[in-house]
Amino acid sequence: PRQAAARLGMEPRVSNSGDHWDRHVVDPYVAAHAAGRTPNPCIECNRHLKFDRLLRRAEALGFQAVATGHHARIATRPDGTRRVARGADAAKDQSYVLHMLDQEQLAQVRFPVGHRTKDEVRAIAAGLGLATADKPDSQDVCFITATGGRQRFLADRLTPTPGTVRDLDGAVVGEVPSVELVTIGQRHGLGLPGGTDPRYAVAVDVPTATVTVGRKADLLTAEVPLEDLRWVASAVAGPLHAQGSAHGLPLPCTVRGDVVVFTEPQRRVAPGQSVVLYEGDEVVGAGIAR
Repeated sequence: PRQAAARLGMEPRVSNSGDHWDRHVVDPYVAAHAAGRTPNPCIECNRHLKFDRLLRRAEALGFQAVATGHHARIATRPDGTRRVARGADAAKDQSYVLHMLDQEQLAQVRFPVGHRTKDEVRAIAAGLGLATADKPDSQDVCFITATGGRQRFLADRLTPTPGTVRDLDGAVVGEVPSVELVTIGQRHGLGLPGGTDPRYAVAVDVPTATVTVGRKADLLTAEVPLEDLRWVASAVAGPLHAQGSAHGLPLPCTVRGDVVVFTEPQRRVAPGQSVVLYEGDEVVGAGIAR
Protein backbone atom coordinates (compact mmCIF):
# COMPACT_ATOMS: atom_id res chain seq x y z
CA PRO A 1 0.00 0.00 0.00
CA ARG A 2 2.80 2.47 0.82
CA GLN A 3 4.51 1.81 -2.52
CA ALA A 4 1.25 2.23 -4.42
CA ALA A 5 0.48 5.48 -2.56
CA ALA A 6 3.93 6.85 -3.31
CA ARG A 7 3.61 5.94 -6.99
CA LEU A 8 0.27 7.77 -7.17
CA GLY A 9 1.53 10.78 -5.23
CA MET A 10 -0.76 10.15 -2.29
CA GLU A 11 -0.07 10.37 1.44
CA PRO A 12 -0.71 7.02 3.16
CA ARG A 13 -2.44 6.97 6.53
CA VAL A 14 -2.42 3.97 8.86
CA SER A 15 -5.08 3.04 11.40
CA ASN A 16 -4.79 0.03 13.74
CA SER A 17 -8.03 -1.95 13.91
CA GLY A 18 -6.65 -5.15 15.43
CA ASP A 19 -9.00 -5.19 18.41
CA HIS A 20 -12.00 -4.54 16.19
CA TRP A 21 -10.84 -7.30 13.83
CA ASP A 22 -10.61 -9.87 16.60
CA ARG A 23 -13.96 -8.92 18.14
CA HIS A 24 -16.03 -8.75 14.96
CA VAL A 25 -14.32 -11.15 12.53
CA VAL A 26 -12.09 -13.74 14.18
CA ASP A 27 -14.09 -14.39 17.36
CA PRO A 28 -17.43 -14.86 15.50
CA TYR A 29 -15.66 -17.13 13.00
CA VAL A 30 -14.47 -19.42 15.80
CA ALA A 31 -17.82 -19.26 17.61
CA ALA A 32 -19.70 -20.25 14.46
CA HIS A 33 -17.55 -23.36 13.98
CA ALA A 34 -17.97 -24.23 17.65
CA ALA A 35 -21.74 -24.17 17.11
CA GLY A 36 -21.60 -26.29 13.94
CA ARG A 37 -22.40 -23.39 11.63
CA THR A 38 -20.58 -22.19 8.51
CA PRO A 39 -19.31 -18.61 9.03
CA ASN A 40 -18.85 -15.78 6.55
CA PRO A 41 -15.78 -13.84 7.78
CA CYS A 42 -15.45 -11.76 4.59
CA ILE A 43 -18.97 -10.44 5.09
CA GLU A 44 -18.32 -9.58 8.74
CA CYS A 45 -15.08 -7.82 7.78
CA ASN A 46 -16.98 -5.68 5.29
CA ARG A 47 -19.81 -5.08 7.76
CA HIS A 48 -17.71 -4.02 10.74
CA LEU A 49 -14.37 -2.81 9.40
CA LYS A 50 -14.34 -1.62 5.80
CA PHE A 51 -17.79 -0.10 5.74
CA ASP A 52 -18.22 0.91 9.37
CA ARG A 53 -14.95 1.64 11.13
CA LEU A 54 -13.17 2.80 7.95
CA LEU A 55 -16.11 4.98 6.87
CA ARG A 56 -16.24 6.63 10.29
CA ARG A 57 -12.48 7.12 10.27
CA ALA A 58 -12.62 8.70 6.80
CA GLU A 59 -15.41 11.03 7.89
CA ALA A 60 -13.42 12.11 10.95
CA LEU A 61 -10.48 12.95 8.67
CA GLY A 62 -12.69 15.07 6.43
CA PHE A 63 -13.02 12.75 3.44
CA GLN A 64 -16.29 12.73 1.51
CA ALA A 65 -16.21 9.10 0.33
CA VAL A 66 -14.31 5.82 0.51
CA ALA A 67 -13.27 3.94 -2.63
CA THR A 68 -12.46 0.22 -2.55
CA GLY A 69 -11.36 -2.31 -5.15
CA HIS A 70 -14.45 -4.51 -4.91
CA HIS A 71 -15.83 -5.87 -8.16
CA ALA A 72 -19.33 -4.51 -7.74
CA ARG A 73 -21.39 -1.54 -8.86
CA ILE A 74 -23.93 0.79 -7.26
CA ALA A 75 -27.25 1.12 -9.07
CA THR A 76 -29.52 4.09 -8.40
CA ARG A 77 -33.24 3.38 -8.68
CA PRO A 78 -35.83 5.83 -10.12
CA ASP A 79 -36.98 6.63 -6.57
CA GLY A 80 -33.42 7.60 -5.58
CA THR A 81 -32.66 4.51 -3.50
CA ARG A 82 -29.44 2.65 -4.18
CA ARG A 83 -28.62 -1.03 -4.55
CA VAL A 84 -25.41 -3.02 -4.78
CA ALA A 85 -25.20 -4.53 -8.27
CA ARG A 86 -23.03 -7.25 -9.75
CA GLY A 87 -19.65 -6.24 -11.16
CA ALA A 88 -18.93 -6.38 -14.89
CA ASP A 89 -16.54 -9.30 -14.39
CA ALA A 90 -18.89 -12.16 -13.50
CA ALA A 91 -15.97 -14.40 -12.44
CA LYS A 92 -14.81 -11.80 -9.87
CA ASP A 93 -18.18 -10.41 -8.78
CA GLN A 94 -18.24 -9.50 -5.06
CA SER A 95 -21.77 -8.16 -4.67
CA TYR A 96 -22.59 -11.16 -2.45
CA VAL A 97 -20.19 -10.04 0.29
CA LEU A 98 -21.44 -6.44 0.09
CA HIS A 99 -25.14 -7.16 0.55
CA MET A 100 -25.24 -5.55 4.01
CA LEU A 101 -24.56 -2.01 2.79
CA ASP A 102 -27.44 0.34 3.63
CA GLN A 103 -28.55 3.54 1.93
CA GLU A 104 -26.30 5.79 4.01
CA GLN A 105 -23.25 3.64 3.36
CA LEU A 106 -23.98 3.30 -0.36
CA ALA A 107 -24.03 7.09 -0.60
CA GLN A 108 -20.50 7.24 0.86
CA VAL A 109 -18.69 4.48 -1.04
CA ARG A 110 -17.30 4.16 -4.55
CA PHE A 111 -16.45 1.00 -6.51
CA PRO A 112 -14.27 2.38 -9.33
CA VAL A 113 -13.32 -1.01 -10.81
CA GLY A 114 -16.81 -2.49 -10.76
CA HIS A 115 -17.50 -1.70 -14.40
CA ARG A 116 -14.24 -3.30 -15.59
CA THR A 117 -12.91 -6.84 -15.86
CA LYS A 118 -10.01 -7.97 -13.67
CA ASP A 119 -7.75 -8.11 -16.75
CA GLU A 120 -8.61 -4.50 -17.59
CA VAL A 121 -7.85 -3.43 -14.03
CA ARG A 122 -4.49 -5.20 -14.10
CA ALA A 123 -3.63 -3.54 -17.40
CA ILE A 124 -4.40 -0.10 -15.96
CA ALA A 125 -2.32 -0.86 -12.86
CA ALA A 126 0.58 -1.99 -15.05
CA GLY A 127 0.32 1.20 -17.09
CA LEU A 128 0.61 3.21 -13.87
CA GLY A 129 3.66 1.22 -12.83
CA LEU A 130 2.02 -0.26 -9.74
CA ALA A 131 3.74 -3.29 -8.21
CA THR A 132 0.32 -4.77 -7.42
CA ALA A 133 -0.53 -5.16 -11.13
CA ASP A 134 0.36 -8.85 -11.11
CA LYS A 135 -0.39 -9.53 -7.45
CA PRO A 136 -2.13 -12.93 -6.98
CA ASP A 137 -5.82 -12.86 -6.12
CA SER A 138 -6.52 -12.89 -2.39
CA GLN A 139 -7.85 -15.95 -0.58
CA ASP A 140 -11.49 -16.17 0.48
CA VAL A 141 -10.42 -16.19 4.14
CA CYS A 142 -7.32 -14.02 4.36
CA PHE A 143 -6.33 -15.02 7.90
CA ILE A 144 -6.26 -18.76 7.15
CA THR A 145 -2.74 -19.57 5.97
CA ALA A 146 -1.93 -22.17 3.33
CA THR A 147 0.49 -23.93 5.68
CA GLY A 148 -1.68 -24.28 8.78
CA GLY A 149 -5.10 -24.15 7.21
CA ARG A 150 -8.48 -23.93 8.92
CA GLN A 151 -7.82 -26.97 11.12
CA ARG A 152 -4.68 -25.50 12.69
CA PHE A 153 -6.24 -22.06 13.07
CA LEU A 154 -9.26 -23.42 14.95
CA ALA A 155 -7.23 -25.93 16.98
CA ASP A 156 -5.36 -23.00 18.52
CA ARG A 157 -8.66 -21.39 19.56
CA LEU A 158 -11.04 -24.18 20.55
CA THR A 159 -10.88 -27.77 21.77
CA PRO A 160 -11.87 -30.09 18.91
CA THR A 161 -14.67 -32.56 19.66
CA PRO A 162 -14.31 -36.04 18.12
CA GLY A 163 -17.56 -36.96 16.42
CA THR A 164 -19.49 -40.03 15.31
CA VAL A 165 -20.67 -40.27 11.71
CA ARG A 166 -24.06 -41.93 11.22
CA ASP A 167 -26.18 -42.65 8.18
CA LEU A 168 -29.82 -41.63 7.89
CA ASP A 169 -30.87 -44.90 9.56
CA GLY A 170 -28.73 -44.08 12.60
CA ALA A 171 -26.03 -46.68 11.96
CA VAL A 172 -22.45 -45.67 12.81
CA VAL A 173 -20.40 -45.51 9.61
CA GLY A 174 -17.35 -43.47 10.57
CA GLU A 175 -15.67 -40.96 12.86
CA VAL A 176 -14.29 -37.44 12.53
CA PRO A 177 -11.54 -35.89 14.70
CA SER A 178 -13.44 -32.60 15.04
CA VAL A 179 -17.17 -32.22 14.49
CA GLU A 180 -16.67 -28.43 14.50
CA LEU A 181 -14.77 -28.67 11.19
CA VAL A 182 -17.55 -30.44 9.29
CA THR A 183 -19.89 -28.40 7.12
CA ILE A 184 -23.10 -29.31 5.31
CA GLY A 185 -22.35 -30.77 1.89
CA GLN A 186 -18.86 -31.94 2.82
CA ARG A 187 -17.83 -35.22 1.19
CA HIS A 188 -14.19 -35.87 2.14
CA GLY A 189 -12.65 -36.28 5.59
CA LEU A 190 -15.66 -38.05 7.11
CA GLY A 191 -13.90 -41.32 7.97
CA LEU A 192 -16.04 -43.35 5.58
CA PRO A 193 -14.81 -46.61 4.03
CA GLY A 194 -13.84 -46.58 0.36
CA GLY A 195 -15.59 -48.43 -2.41
CA THR A 196 -19.07 -47.10 -1.59
CA ASP A 197 -21.27 -44.53 -3.27
CA PRO A 198 -20.34 -40.94 -2.38
CA ARG A 199 -21.94 -39.69 0.80
CA TYR A 200 -22.17 -36.15 2.09
CA ALA A 201 -22.70 -34.45 5.43
CA VAL A 202 -26.39 -33.55 5.59
CA ALA A 203 -26.53 -32.55 9.27
CA VAL A 204 -24.05 -31.51 11.98
CA ASP A 205 -25.02 -31.67 15.66
CA VAL A 206 -22.20 -30.36 17.85
CA PRO A 207 -23.90 -30.96 21.26
CA THR A 208 -24.21 -34.70 20.51
CA ALA A 209 -20.98 -34.76 18.43
CA THR A 210 -22.85 -36.36 15.55
CA VAL A 211 -22.49 -35.94 11.81
CA THR A 212 -25.25 -37.42 9.64
CA VAL A 213 -24.42 -38.43 6.08
CA GLY A 214 -26.60 -39.19 3.09
CA ARG A 215 -26.58 -39.42 -0.68
CA LYS A 216 -26.31 -36.39 -2.94
CA ALA A 217 -30.09 -36.42 -3.39
CA ASP A 218 -30.50 -36.09 0.38
CA LEU A 219 -28.90 -32.63 0.18
CA LEU A 220 -31.69 -31.33 -2.02
CA THR A 221 -34.34 -29.08 -0.53
CA ALA A 222 -37.24 -27.04 -1.86
CA GLU A 223 -36.71 -24.13 0.51
CA VAL A 224 -34.38 -22.53 3.02
CA PRO A 225 -35.65 -20.69 6.14
CA LEU A 226 -33.80 -17.49 6.99
CA GLU A 227 -33.03 -15.60 10.14
CA ASP A 228 -32.45 -11.85 10.22
CA LEU A 229 -33.96 -11.32 6.75
CA ARG A 230 -33.42 -7.71 5.70
CA TRP A 231 -34.39 -5.84 2.55
CA VAL A 232 -32.25 -3.11 1.03
CA ALA A 233 -35.22 -0.74 0.83
CA SER A 234 -38.61 -2.49 0.81
CA ALA A 235 -39.64 -6.12 0.33
CA VAL A 236 -39.61 -7.35 -3.26
CA ALA A 237 -42.28 -9.86 -4.25
CA GLY A 238 -40.25 -11.50 -6.97
CA PRO A 239 -39.46 -13.47 -8.98
CA LEU A 240 -35.93 -13.32 -7.58
CA HIS A 241 -32.68 -15.28 -7.55
CA ALA A 242 -30.99 -16.54 -4.36
CA GLN A 243 -27.25 -17.05 -3.99
CA GLY A 244 -26.00 -19.11 -1.04
CA SER A 245 -22.23 -18.55 -1.26
CA ALA A 246 -19.76 -16.05 -2.67
CA HIS A 247 -19.24 -18.08 -5.84
CA GLY A 248 -22.54 -19.95 -5.92
CA LEU A 249 -25.03 -19.98 -8.77
CA PRO A 250 -28.01 -17.60 -8.57
CA LEU A 251 -31.08 -19.83 -8.21
CA PRO A 252 -34.64 -18.84 -9.23
CA CYS A 253 -36.88 -18.39 -6.20
CA THR A 254 -39.60 -16.45 -4.44
CA VAL A 255 -39.74 -15.37 -0.79
CA ARG A 256 -42.61 -16.37 1.49
CA GLY A 257 -42.33 -14.66 4.84
CA ASP A 258 -38.80 -15.48 5.97
CA VAL A 259 -38.47 -18.57 3.75
CA VAL A 260 -36.79 -18.72 0.34
CA VAL A 261 -38.74 -21.09 -1.92
CA PHE A 262 -36.82 -22.45 -4.89
CA THR A 263 -38.43 -23.01 -8.27
CA GLU A 264 -36.78 -26.45 -8.27
CA PRO A 265 -35.15 -28.37 -5.38
CA GLN A 266 -31.58 -27.22 -4.80
CA ARG A 267 -28.56 -28.24 -2.74
CA ARG A 268 -29.03 -27.26 0.89
CA VAL A 269 -27.39 -24.06 2.10
CA ALA A 270 -25.24 -24.63 5.20
CA PRO A 271 -26.62 -22.98 8.37
CA GLY A 272 -24.76 -19.74 9.01
CA GLN A 273 -24.27 -18.93 5.35
CA SER A 274 -25.74 -15.73 3.96
CA VAL A 275 -28.46 -16.14 1.34
CA VAL A 276 -28.42 -13.03 -0.86
CA LEU A 277 -31.48 -12.14 -2.93
CA TYR A 278 -31.15 -10.54 -6.38
CA GLU A 279 -33.58 -8.86 -8.73
CA GLY A 280 -31.69 -9.11 -11.99
CA ASP A 281 -28.13 -8.02 -11.17
CA GLU A 282 -29.13 -5.98 -8.12
CA VAL A 283 -29.12 -7.02 -4.46
CA VAL A 284 -32.52 -6.48 -2.86
CA GLY A 285 -32.15 -8.34 0.43
CA ALA A 286 -30.43 -11.09 2.39
CA GLY A 287 -30.70 -13.34 5.43
CA ILE A 288 -28.82 -16.11 7.22
CA ALA A 289 -29.66 -19.76 6.50
CA ARG A 290 -31.08 -21.62 9.50
